[in-house]
Amino acid sequence: MKTVSRWACTVTSALALAIVLPAQAQVSPQFSHVPAPLVIESPRASAAEIEREYRIDAARHLYAAYPMRVFRGKIPPLVYSVMVVETEIDRQGQVLDIKVVRKPAADEVAPWVLAMIRRAAPFPAPSRMPGASVRYFEIWLVDRSGLFQVDTLTEGQR
Repeated sequence: MKTVSRWACTVTSALALAIVLPAQAQVSPQFSHVPAPLVIESPRASAAEIEREYRIDAARHLYAAYPMRVFRGKIPPLVYSVMVVETEIDRQGQVLDIKVVRKPAADEVAPWVLAMIRRAAPFPAPSRMPGASVRYFEIWLVDRSGLFQVDTLTEGQR
């Protein structure tokens, strides 16, 4: 009887460990390093007059800054993480603020996305937009491999 109890205890402990360890080991190496953006010089000013148009310019800027991280083609049906951010850009294209509107399911994705946005500055200057700054929303679709698409330029889902 003791043998069965020890075996059951060992199996239960192993199962508990198998459940706990993956949860703690979720920080994937691809999200621990934010790549340097490729865009070095200041981008051209945006011709956008409304937020939707500016969002396209900002998304193209992000894709140009991180071409090695853009997911090409249709996103898989179960994307690793979805994050919604509101970014505020000043008249010179600098990032003033980033607010997380919807946290990603994978905690390691949020700091990675925020750092990528900050490092991609300056963005196209919103010279035709009214006000001292422009705020725009973007949905980030992030694959487990560390590749992303933004909803503005997404190629759809499989």
